This record gives sequence, structure tokens and C-alpha cells, in this order.
Amino acid sequence: MTYIVYMGNLNIDEDSALSHYESMLEVVYGKTPSEASDGPSSQQCNVPNPLNEEFCYAYSCQSSDPAATVNPFPISICSSRPPARETPSKASVGPSSQQCNVPNPPNERFCSIGIVPPSPIPVCHPLPSFHQTPAATTPPARREILHHYKRSFNGFVVELTEEEAARMAEMDGVVSVLPNEMNQPHTTRSWDSIDFPKETKRNENESNIIIGVIDGGIWPESPSFDDKGLDHPRIWNGSCNSSNNFTCNNKIIGAKYYKTNKKFSPNDFISPRDSKGHGTHVASIAAGIPVRNASMLGFGLGTAGGAVPSARIAVYKVCWDDCRNSDIFAAFDDAIADGVDILSVSVGCDNCPQREYFNNKIAIGAFHALSKGILTVTSAGNEGPPYKTLSNFSPWTISVGASTMDRKFVTKVKLGNNKTYEGISINTFDLKGDMYPLIYGGDAPNITGGNETSSSRFCEPYSLDPVLVQGKIVLCDHKNRTIVVGAFLAGAAGVLIRGEENRDFGQVFPLPASYLTWHDGDHVLSYLNSTRNATATIYRSEEVKDTSAPAVFSFSSRGPNLVTPDILKPDLVAPGVHILAGWSESAPVSNIAGDERKLPFNIYSGTSMACPHVSGAAAYIKSFHPTWSPAAIRSALMTTAKPLINQGTEFEYGAGLIDPIKAVNPGLVYDAGETDYIKFLCGQNITEKHLRSITGDNTSSCNHTTRIEARDLNYPSFALRIRSTNSINATFSRTVTNVGSPKSTYKATVTAPERLSIQVNPSVLPFTDVGQNLTFVLSIVGAIEKPVVSASLVWNDGKFKVRSPIVVYSM
Repeated sequence: MTYIVYMGNLNIDEDSALSHYESMLEVVYGKTPSEASDGPSSQQCNVPNPLNEEFCYAYSCQSSDPAATVNPFPISICSSRPPARETPSKASVGPSSQQCNVPNPPNERFCSIGIVPPSPIPVCHPLPSFHQTPAATTPPARREILHHYKRSFNGFVVELTEEEAARMAEMDGVVSVLPNEMNQPHTTRSWDSIDFPKETKRNENESNIIIGVIDGGIWPESPSFDDKGLDHPRIWNGSCNSSNNFTCNNKIIGAKYYKTNKKFSPNDFISPRDSKGHGTHVASIAAGIPVRNASMLGFGLGTAGGAVPSARIAVYKVCWDDCRNSDIFAAFDDAIADGVDILSVSVGCDNCPQREYFNNKIAIGAFHALSKGILTVTSAGNEGPPYKTLSNFSPWTISVGASTMDRKFVTKVKLGNNKTYEGISINTFDLKGDMYPLIYGGDAPNITGGNETSSSRFCEPYSLDPVLVQGKIVLCDHKNRTIVVGAFLAGAAGVLIRGEENRDFGQVFPLPASYLTWHDGDHVLSYLNSTRNATATIYRSEEVKDTSAPAVFSFSSRGPNLVTPDILKPDLVAPGVHILAGWSESAPVSNIAGDERKLPFNIYSGTSMACPHVSGAAAYIKSFHPTWSPAAIRSALMTTAKPLINQGTEFEYGAGLIDPIKAVNPGLVYDAGETDYIKFLCGQNITEKHLRSITGDNTSSCNHTTRIEARDLNYPSFALRIRSTNSINATFSRTVTNVGSPKSTYKATVTAPERLSIQVNPSVLPFTDVGQNLTFVLSIVGAIEKPVVSASLVWNDGKFKVRSPIVVYSM
């Protein structure tokens, strides 16, 4: 299995680091735990043992003579734990029988002490005076380092067994050893729907802002990335993996790709070029230039563009058929060193348990970015509507949920009995009203393929009999997102789906399709069973106004944050449903192989699409306030967001729907830096090893650090998980920084439910200068009658309203 070995900061050059890693692997590969568990013996461990160590590990000793007949040659090293690492200067000793009394194969000439992290051990080289015949042994298989991180932090990716990984984790200097797990990618009118029109006032510094997009690559020929009128960026430390099929320009100023296992599929572009569409889509949402008359075959017609059209894009392709942790970590490593300003990460591990921050590579990479002043914006995940499904939730990032906007698509269906029903989908096909035979999937199982009605009713892949289905419209029962694939593969003329889940957005299918309610689907089935010649037709979709918007997207993952219950997540929501944006012209618009529609723009939905809206909005704020910290930018977005009252709870939408224009001038900000987050982590009783796994600093320690509770992290929202609903008593400490009027007086207004008393002390904050900090304490006393109750705090000086959500819960 592939593992990521994270070393933190070694403060050595790249060649030394690689040598260091290879030596570590020699130790780990040399002997299995069972072989090393019996303690030292004269045969196993005949190396001097000044430290009284108890266990033996193996090291593969490789002859320096290329003509040597025994290569590699295993020797044993006594060590129960890794002693302190030696420096190279301490390792340069000459031959000595006392230092090297291990057996030596023929042609050995001398002995020296080699650097084999984490301790110096004898390394055998040709030395005639030590000739002995080694015991027969099978050389361990050598496995190469698949990738090493070298720019912003240190570590490497390698194949290990579980036993080897466990042994590696115990070595000195190793911060963490984590499996290289898979993640998933989590898109005209969206900016108008949040009152952020194309004509918005711009700052000339916008063209100096660089958004790093960690995703699936980019389609550079897309009209969204035309660089007309853009000069070379002022400052840029990155590079472009140019090739025969990919070049950068003054809009896409950097592009790299990562695939540590080197296993490519036939349809992959071995370059930063996007073959799936997802990466192009999110990049154009964040920073695409305005493209007039953009549409998906007429749908969503208008001007498509990003939040910051003159900002630059740096692409880090990590998603292929999946998005591996090792590749994501490598992308963070490069992006930080390249000098991006904002990182947009629409990637996460759906269906994974919420992991501690030290076991989350996106959280760790984002912490390193934070330490360099880079804000990371992440998608919340697509596992809603259940609660406790967040994919990304670290307190030093922005976690973004998805909301609807005032556009939806409906697709009408007409049956042979002249009854018409309205479903949802984005159907670009036009059957011109022609009637097609209608069949129920449950009546057409592919028996020769071993399928029965139980699978064919859901139209699963290869479950339908092509002879019975071809050229007909198939009625299928809803089960999952791949429901139409079986009908498509069987040659159906169209698909009717009946179900009740996820009815707030329309999907793009590879054939005419409409998603009906279960009730309407029952009528279709009743009609089908009432006649031998049932027929139907599916009309092209219609674009209509969604009067219920904005609302939280059903798929959008919900809180609470299980790792830190007193930090509210997600932070915000942004448009993520029916988003028209750039697309890879190599990718089918339905993302289903065999769909021949290849378009420059596509309509897509998910928190992946919401994330770059916030990344772009953050870049917009940074163009006006280039010295603001990541926390200050997040605070500005949260305290100016529009709360989605009566649309659920804060665990769905956080502070609310973003308002980028207001966020440029928030009045006050809740600021925080790297030190504050370390204090927060120490307050969570984190171990020193786990703290260092996050910071990457081998000197990080909680011994001399002031610890703060999660409730006292200077966050723009307030969350309180309680055990007793009848006895609540808690306090929060916050500090606000004045970024508004120099002389201003803010007064606190609290909105709270009955039986809950929320007090602010002091309730008046008099500022005399910009940049001034003032502290207050918010206390909550009382009881709640529901599992989740909402409240709010607003600081108002007559010009600015600075709002923070408050949530008290017992979930």
C-alpha cells in the first residue's frame, strides 16, 4: 500500500534529504517485526551496542564496489528506539574494527559510519581485513521513492506494508505515516444572484492576485482563460509543465501535474490538461474572464466569468480517476513555494469519518499555507443532507457549503394517454414530440447476464436486456447517480426516473431524461400496465425561475464539526447549483463515456462549484487589502454574509450566503494567526508528535505555549455543544480589529431565543483609530428546548453591521 511519510522541516538540501529517506527505507525494509522481536543475539546483532538497546533492526549494506558479488548485504543494527539523529560531520570517521565488526562479504575494503536516520550505524564497504562469509539470505526488495516533498515541507511517498509503516512511524524525525487515500472532486447567473455584477468596482491590484487551483487540471484553450491585455505577472516563483499538448499564458501562469504511482489510464493527458472538466469549471468560476453569449447548448445563456477576471491562475492537477493524498500534499508543497495568494481546493474525502487534523493532509497542507499568509478555501463535501458529514472543516480554512440560485430546469414528459408530467433534469435533446415505446426497467432484466428485476428496476449498468430496451423510453426507480447508465448502454431512447431524493437540482444525462416524483412515476407505471402499447416522449428542458432560492443544496454536507464541536462549520455558503462555467472539450458534458457532446461550457452542481465562488470573493477582498491575513479575509466574508433565516440551521449554511461587495468593507474583523492556532491545538490536548505533524516544525511544543479552549479561538462565529439542555453556562472571549472608520463606537445587539440569556461585556466598543484591537466576552446562560437553537450578535456603529451567528446544540 502507498503511504505518505511526513518529516516536517529537516532544514537540509534536497540531495541530503533524498539520501536520508533512502537510508530510512533500508532500515525499514531490512527485517520484519517478527524477526526483530526476539531481542539481540551474537548472530543477529554483533555491532557494538553502547546505548543498551534491546531490539534489532536490519540495514541493507551495499558494497561501494560495483563489481562486488554480494550486493546488497544485510547487517543487523541494535536499536530499541531511534537515538538522536547525527549530523554529517559526526559521521565522517575512518575504518575501525571497533566501529565496524560486522561480517563483510568479499572485496570489502574499508568501513565508515553512514548516516542512516535516525541514528548513525556501521555501513560496510570493501575492507579485506574483515572478510567473512555472510549467512545465506534473500536480499529485501528495493522499492523506489515515488515522490518527495521538498519546497515547503519535507517527506516522501513510498510503498510499505502495514508492518513497515508502523516501524517507519516510530523512527526519529518522522512526524506521521498516513495511507495514501483517495479523495473526490466535490458549477452566468451565479454572481448576479449574490449581487456581484460584472460591472463591480475593481482594484488595479487584482491582476497581481494569484489563485492556486488544486483540482483536475485545466483546458487552456477555453475562452475563459484568454490572456488578451494581461502583462506578465509582477511576482511569480512557479513554473509551467509545458508539453506538446499544453502551454501556459499570462492568464494561466503556472501549471503542474502530480501522479505519484505513475499509473495512467488511456484517456489521461499526462500533463496539466484537464480530461474530466471539473478543474476547468472551478478555475473559470474563480477567475475566468467574461465570455459573452456563453451557454450549454442554449441553456444559461449570458456572460460567464469569474469573480476576479484579471487575476492569474496557477493550476495543480491532482485529480485523475481519483485524487490521491500524496498528490494533494505535493500540490500544497509547490503552491506555497510558488507564491500563490489564495488556494481553492474543491476536493475532499466523501464518506470518510471526520479525522483529527493531524491525520488530514488537506488540513496539514492548509496550515503550512496559512503560515505563509495564504488562505485555503475548501468545499464542505457532497454527502448531505444528513448532519455530521463534513469533509473539510479545519479552523484555519474556509469551509464552503452550496446554495441554490434563482434558476432551475424542468423537463416535461407526455404519455400516450395525453397526460403530461413535469420532472427535473437538464435535457438538451429534442425528440420533437415523437412518441416512443415505453417499458419498465423491472420488466426487462438482462437474464443472460445474471440480472433479475431487483437490479434491472434501477437500470444499473448491464442490468437491462438490450433486445427489450433498445429504442424505447425506460422507466427506472431511483437508487443512485448512475441510474441512467444501464439504459444508455442498452440503447434506450430515453429514461424516466421516479424518486424523491435530491430534487433541488437537475442533472445532465447522456440521453433524453426526466426525474419525476415518485407519485407521478406511479401514474406512469399504472398507465404502462394498462395498455400493451404504452408510449411517451420527453421534451427539451425549460429554464425557469426558482422562487425558493437561495436555499442550501440537498447534497451539501452539514456540520457539526465532530473534531472540534465548539467551532462552527461550514463557515459560509455560495452558489453551487446549475452553475455555467468553462469545460474541458475532451470531457462528455454528462461525464459518462459514450456521450458525444463536447462543449466549451457546461452546467454543473456541487460544493465544488460553491468553493471557487468564495475563493474568487476572497481574492477580490485581497486585491483591496493585500496585507490582510487569511483569518481577516474569512472574517470579512462571514460577518457580512446574508443569514438564511428559516432555511435550516447554521450547520447547513454557517454565517450565510456570501456578499463580496460588503465584505470589502466589513468594519471590524476577527483576526488570528499561526500562533493562535497552535494555542488552540494545545488547548485540545494534542500530543507533541501530532502538533508537529500539523506545523511541520520539529521544535513545536505545548510546554511553553499558552493554551486556549476552542471557544476562545478568535473566530467570527460562536458554537456551543452542551450535555445538559437545562443547565447552560459558558463564556467566549473575542478580540475585534477596527478596519472601518478611525473614530467609531460599536454597540452590541443580541438576538436569542427564550430561556437563553446571552450577554456581551462590554456591550459598547469605542475605537479611536484604524487597526485598534478591543476585547469582549460573550456569556451564555439558561436552557434550550430543541436540539439546536440559533442566536446572533451584531456590532453596529451606524455605518457597519458586523454579524456573528451563535448556535447552541446538544446533537
